[in-house]
Amino acid sequence: MKLSRLIPFLDETVSSWALEARLLRWLTLIWLFVGLAVLFSASYPVADVKHGDGLLFFKRQLITVFLGLILFNIIVNLPFHKIIGVSHWLLMLFLGLIILTLIPGLGTRGVYGTSRWLSIAGFPIQPSEFIKPFLVLQSARVFGNWDRLSWGIRIAWLGVFGLVLLGILAQPNLSTTALCGMTVWLIAVASGLPYKYLGGSAGAGVILALMSVTVNKYQRSRITSFFNPWDDPQGTDYQLIQSLLAVGSGNTWGSGFGLSQQKLSWLPIQDSDFIFAVFAEEFGFVGSVTLLVMLAVFATLGLIVALKAKSVIYRLSAIGITTLLTGQSFINIGVASGVLPTTGLPLPFFSYGGSSIIATLIATGLLIRVARESNEADVLPLRRQPIKSKRERRFLHRNKF
Repeated sequence: MKLSRLIPFLDETVSSWALEARLLRWLTLIWLFVGLAVLFSASYPVADVKHGDGLLFFKRQLITVFLGLILFNIIVNLPFHKIIGVSHWLLMLFLGLIILTLIPGLGTRGVYGTSRWLSIAGFPIQPSEFIKPFLVLQSARVFGNWDRLSWGIRIAWLGVFGLVLLGILAQPNLSTTALCGMTVWLIAVASGLPYKYLGGSAGAGVILALMSVTVNKYQRSRITSFFNPWDDPQGTDYQLIQSLLAVGSGNTWGSGFGLSQQKLSWLPIQDSDFIFAVFAEEFGFVGSVTLLVMLAVFATLGLIVALKAKSVIYRLSAIGITTLLTGQSFINIGVASGVLPTTGLPLPFFSYGGSSIIATLIATGLLIRVARESNEADVLPLRRQPIKSKRERRFLHRNKF
């Protein structure tokens, strides 16, 4: 592969891409750079106070963005069948890493006793973020070939998917488990799987969610604070109240870039889970609606790519990736706006976190690759083909005008 194809701005092949692929590429880059600007604004005060370097989080994010863009450009220029051909190995790799996070002494402990990270060569990674795009690909591969598979293979892969969800749930990470579970379920729905299987899996997912909420006290407190956010304004409800104050303070046009007041030690986790609240305060209702419109356009393009896909597996992959990215975005925005209970899902391309940004760039790269292969296969060469038959030449001579 040429060096120019590793860097998005130097890739000379973009002009030959299908329209949907080019539009998705531009939307991805706009989404990414707007997110970097908002992260700079949201993270500067807390990084300056805690670490004495206001640019610390922003510089770290730039490094992971650079690495993610290289992977992004490799994927958009790599045949999709080669990527999906190794998706099961990558899925098993990250499943193994998720299991390692549960082993005491290996997993890095976070707030509420969660264990979601591993430290590899001094760099923290979150396997549950990296596994998302490959879970989509392997789900599309399994459900796209469902009628051709034996029951033994079907049960084996359903067991692997269940193990992935249970591993993430055990960290515990209910929000990511729910997102991954719903994405796999919707891929199964789109594949035409019988409703008796879909109903049973949905019921099992609800039971697991209820069990997790029952066991983990902080998950229960998030649900109770959602129903009554003003019951404990200095305790469990503090985070949501500060987020609502930030969103409401934006009014129509916002306070202006960099001028959020809530990020100044009032709003917790303002550089990751609640970064949308900072965005809404600085860019107001107009900016928030613009972001929602951009997400809706991205989702529409993703569905168009799915409809134009040349095979069932390609179509299911496009549906799964579109659901994953836009679904996670709307859930994060819903949490910051008080529409949904508080979760730990990051806002794609906005929230601070190397694992999230790289995994999101991988996912968008996969969607663009599907768009390229689904549309460019129908492009015909403009050069006129030589006419070898005498009969063809006589026919053209008699019918020329």
